[in-house]
Amino acid sequence: MLLLCLFVLLFYFSLSPHLVPKTYNIQLNEYSDRDIRAPKQWEDEKATLIAKQEAAERVQTVFNIVALRNENLVDQIFQRMEQINKDSQVTQQNKIDIYRTEIPRRYSTYVDDFVRTNRASGTYNATLLEEMARIVKDQQYTIPEETFYKLPRLTAEQLSEMRTVTRDIVRELMNEQLREAETARTKVAELVNASSLSDRTQREIVQELARYALMPNKFADKEATDEARVLAQENTPKVVMNEGDIVVKDGDLITQEVYERLQALGLLQSKKSYWPHLGVLMLSALFALVLYLFLSHKSGASLSPAKSSYSNSELLMLLLIFFLNLMIMQIIGITQTQNTSFIGYLAPAAMGTMLIVLLLDFHLAMISSILFAMIGSVMFNVSQDRIFDFNYGFIIIVVSFAALFSIHRASQRSTILKAGIMVSLFGSIALLALIMVGEPIERSDLLYSVGFIFASGLLTAIFVIGLMPFFEVTFGILSALKLVELSNPNHPLLRKLLTETPGTYHHSVMVGNLSEAAAEAIGANGLLCRVGSFYHDIGKTKRPSYFIENQSNIENPHDSIDPKLSKSIIIAHARDGVDMLKSHNIPKPLRDIAEQHHGTTFLKFFFHKALKQAEEQGIEPDFTEDDFRYPGPKAQSKEAAIVGIADCVEAAVRSLRNPTMEHVESMINKIIKGRLEDNQFNECDLTMKELDKIAQTLKETVIGIFHSRIEYPEDVKPKERLT
Repeated sequence: MLLLCLFVLLFYFSLSPHLVPKTYNIQLNEYSDRDIRAPKQWEDEKATLIAKQEAAERVQTVFNIVALRNENLVDQIFQRMEQINKDSQVTQQNKIDIYRTEIPRRYSTYVDDFVRTNRASGTYNATLLEEMARIVKDQQYTIPEETFYKLPRLTAEQLSEMRTVTRDIVRELMNEQLREAETARTKVAELVNASSLSDRTQREIVQELARYALMPNKFADKEATDEARVLAQENTPKVVMNEGDIVVKDGDLITQEVYERLQALGLLQSKKSYWPHLGVLMLSALFALVLYLFLSHKSGASLSPAKSSYSNSELLMLLLIFFLNLMIMQIIGITQTQNTSFIGYLAPAAMGTMLIVLLLDFHLAMISSILFAMIGSVMFNVSQDRIFDFNYGFIIIVVSFAALFSIHRASQRSTILKAGIMVSLFGSIALLALIMVGEPIERSDLLYSVGFIFASGLLTAIFVIGLMPFFEVTFGILSALKLVELSNPNHPLLRKLLTETPGTYHHSVMVGNLSEAAAEAIGANGLLCRVGSFYHDIGKTKRPSYFIENQSNIENPHDSIDPKLSKSIIIAHARDGVDMLKSHNIPKPLRDIAEQHHGTTFLKFFFHKALKQAEEQGIEPDFTEDDFRYPGPKAQSKEAAIVGIADCVEAAVRSLRNPTMEHVESMINKIIKGRLEDNQFNECDLTMKELDKIAQTLKETVIGIFHSRIEYPEDVKPKERLT
């Protein structure tokens, strides 16, 4: 239960930095005693507003050119003069009065008509037309009074000549961009003097009429200016504070503006809430509950931790694996930012899954993979609008299951590297699939993401290869990889067994074949049984000649010694084997098999021999059956019990001269029944159904091994050839 509480704390401290906002005790108008960084991306609305205002102020006034076509005004004036001068009924004075009144008014009328026409057509916006009319009327030229006295005396020919010159001058000067009409009016005299007019009066009148017809044509467009300023404000980027940016430097004064910024970021302790802490704690407890229910389910219907099939040492190792995996993920998550979110793909999240499946259990590794994916989707989430980033969760699930099925039943260290390659391959496929169905990303980000996923697979393999020996030595875990290494015939103990006790070596190999087949038949660890069988009789190398399988062409030493001494020598091989295995740092599960494979079985042969000697000597026996039993302990695991059965079966079958299938089956059943009645299986969890499977498997395996020596019940006669 304490270990489960530690799991809750581990999950809490892994998740809280990402889910609980950090706050500070800061007072207004005081100096900060540390650097304070933004916990998330945040838009500074006040600074954004100021930036927009500054952008709008930088926009210059928009000026538009209005094509007034002033030559039309010239035509109107000259047409009216031709009309009036040609009328002989109008007196000279009346003509002067008409010109004095009508010509100045025609300027305003022309402008008003232009505004009305263009407003209706929509050529120019209303604001611009109003601004134009105001400025043009303000800059209207006043024709001198004496000019009106000269106009009635002009003939039609003179007016026609003057009209052409005036139109040309006005058109030429109005092609320029004029904000002030006076600028163009100063050039009129020069152009008139250069014209074809020779009469002085004509030139003077053309000058005045041309100046009169000239108007400014470049005006400030308020509406267009406002639109440009609005566009500039819209195009102004938001003032954003990225995650990790310094909000307040050490020693900075906490002004009202800074205080409001800290408040908006949720960094003030006055705004601190304990609800996020409680939520993270509840989430961590749920994760731990998942592990607890799974471990309890492994032991059966009961939820009692005492009945769990995992020891506290194994749970502690599981906790350490979770700690290392989450710590590495946390370190990589620290380097991740919103702009470099692809760094999260570098995390070797499948490392924990591979270690658990190699050192503990396949199904536990599956459950752990789901937990790693859930926690990873929080750790690598750079978005502020959600708690989990299921893109990372999906990637972690895929790479974990790829590692899980690649490393399952691994028998060589090279398998770990192959599993790392599978992690890289399937992780890349999953990433590309997510990109194809989601939003497109930059090509550089895509290359970085795929590259980091490939690197994560290699990192996973490197970490697993490096950490495996640590866990194996520290916790005495016997992984499949370690078992395969210990089964190497070049191991010093196996070399010693082969060279000094070849009979025992052969016997051990045969027991390994039998026990492995029986163990796999009931779902036990077959590889552990095989390797345990290789070492179970290593103690016989101390006194090899006292064991019958090594007595080749020599007399049996037991024929000439006291049966009690023989008993001591035989029994000692289990204890001697354990000592030898300890001296060579052989893991405890293998030592347990060597110590427990005989349990507390009875040495009948030497007991009866001792009884016979006592009867022949006519003395009362000073010993009991218990004195001729192995000291034990009895088998504590299925594997130790299976090796003990296989050891006895192999020796018994080898002792048969002409074994038949019936003899073999009867002997196997007899051995198992004898051990069962002798209570040798009381301390391991073998069931009667499993014992039946073991008996059946041993029979089939023995028949396969010793087929050349086993006589079948009856010969099959060949059919007579038909003639």
